[in-house]
Amino acid sequence: MDFSLFYFADGSVGETGGGRYDLLLEGAKYADTHGFSAVWTPERHFHPFGGLYPNPSVTGAAVAAVTSRVGIRAGSVVAPLHHPLRIAEEWSVVDNLSGGRAGISLASGWNAVDFALRPEGYAGRKTAVIEAVEQIRALWRGEPLQVTDGAGKPAEVRVYPPPVQSELPVWVTSAGGPETFRAAGAAGAGVLTHLLGQSLDELAEKIALYREALAGRPGHDGRPGHVALMLHTYLGEDPAQVKETVREPFTAYLKSSFGLIARSAGSILAGFDPDKLRESDIDFLVRRSFDTYYSTSGLFGTVDQASMVVEKARAAGVDELACLIDFGVGDKEVLAGLDHLNTLRAASEPAPSASYGTPA
Repeated sequence: MDFSLFYFADGSVGETGGGRYDLLLEGAKYADTHGFSAVWTPERHFHPFGGLYPNPSVTGAAVAAVTSRVGIRAGSVVAPLHHPLRIAEEWSVVDNLSGGRAGISLASGWNAVDFALRPEGYAGRKTAVIEAVEQIRALWRGEPLQVTDGAGKPAEVRVYPPPVQSELPVWVTSAGGPETFRAAGAAGAGVLTHLLGQSLDELAEKIALYREALAGRPGHDGRPGHVALMLHTYLGEDPAQVKETVREPFTAYLKSSFGLIARSAGSILAGFDPDKLRESDIDFLVRRSFDTYYSTSGLFGTVDQASMVVEKARAAGVDELACLIDFGVGDKEVLAGLDHLNTLRAASEPAPSASYGTPA
């Protein structure tokens, strides 16, 4: 099992000014010197939940400047919000700054307000992701793209600077839809997913669909692909103390995300209006969510407790645990907890033959 660090902070809490990114940079330095595989940062817009990260290529460039070996990945680029040329350009810069350590996961996007940046991208966002995989790969290899310039004339453009890596490692982000897993496999990409709304048993079934689609890809070289699973993470020595340490900040984190996720659900669930919920109802739902999530969907507790989660994830077909560490616990405590996470990582190291280059 590979281990990486994942960031998705609530932008309304924590340090002010320049201190807001201290945990990102210090955590990245730790990951770089302790054998972690990558550091992931997301793309989020117009909301405190995840709001520290409006552009993962910018945070990726910052991580590149303070590290020398760890992978630098977007988790995720919302593909329908951007022209593929722009994605390829920005990440080629990150690849150059990092000496060839860039990788990206592409997502369709789920919050309609994000598409204020590009409203025309919302309707076709699901199919746009797989199209972007192929377009960005071609641009990364130096192939030209036919475009129309500002004068309305046809033009042919390439990406500069040329990247360091000959092929860009690409994942597709899935909230759990089986078709997305199949599409990622057919595209020869990896998968980045989470346990919000799916169990490990259900995930195992979808990973099987992914590997089947990957194996059926024309010209497939036999490699099994790569599935990264994001898990909220905090480890310590005393399980009771760990739970109390994370209870308040993680409950607040869940509450911060509640309105955003509930409004997204309300767009597809007839009659559901999250604005009509009372504050006490929301608090009750969030408290229940904490207990459920803590017990079944995160990497919490001691190293011994977490090792059982690792084995269950391994049995489900997961290749990498992307450990989300910035959900509100204090920076000092989070960084101290990385020693326990590193102990877990070292005990779960993959064999050399299982190392990851590109998903397929």
